[in-house]
This record gives sequence, structure tokens and C-alpha cells, in this order.
Amino acid sequence: MNLKKNLLGVLIVIIGSVIAAQAATLDQPYMEAARAELQKARAELQAALRNKGGHRGKAVILVNQALGEVNAGIAYARRHNHASMPDQPHMKAALDALKSAKNDLNQATPDKGGHRAKAIDLVNAAIDEVQKGIQAGEGG
Repeated sequence: MNLKKNLLGVLIVIIGSVIAAQAATLDQPYMEAARAELQKARAELQAALRNKGGHRGKAVILVNQALGEVNAGIAYARRHNHASMPDQPHMKAALDALKSAKNDLNQATPDKGGHRAKAIDLVNAAIDEVQKGIQAGEGG
């Protein structure tokens, strides 16, 4: 079951990436930046040692889900002509801060009694909620 979820997450990310690559312009710079940071975070998580009690793997799954939401949000906005709407600067700034925090957590040593891994999971969940909030704020 977990393998199916992982494969589905990867498939969603790949499809979303292909759709996003087809867009000639960066009409949603903060969403594009968030996607790049998520991809960076995923690469770092995948490069980390697997001795994290399953938490590293769960974080990868959540990052993949967040990437799927980002890609879906970008596609939705393009379909509904939200590119011309004013951006949501506070939500985008929060998203950037979450990405930076996640990056710092990923670079920290894992010897934190499981708290680092739990923090990564929570940050990923927060990122997902911020993405949903951005979409809802844009009329989604």
C-alpha cells in the first residue's frame, strides 16, 4: 500500500512538472519558487541516510504530496485566469519561511531523539495547508 502511495505521489509530481514545464512564462513566481524549494527539500531527504525510523520516508511522501498540491494550484490558477490577480504576500512569505525551515531541518544532524524528524513532518503538513490556503484565497 505504501509503495502504491509513493508511486502515485511520484506520478503526480512528474505529471505536474510536465504541465508546468509547458508554461512558457513564470506567471506565478512564488508558486514556482515554492515548487523549486520543495524539489530541493525532496532531493535532500532522498540523499539522507535511511536510518530515521521511517520518518525520512514519510517526509518524502509528504513533500511529494505538497508538490502535487503546488502543481495543481498552478494549473488551477492558469485555468481560471488567476495569474492577473494580486499575489498573497503574507501566505507566500510564510511558505518561503517554511521552506527555509525545512531546509535547515534537513541539514541538521539526525541525533535529536526523533524530534527533528517529527518537526520535518509537521513543517511539510504546514506547507500543504498553506498551499491549500493560497488556492482558497485565489477563489479556488
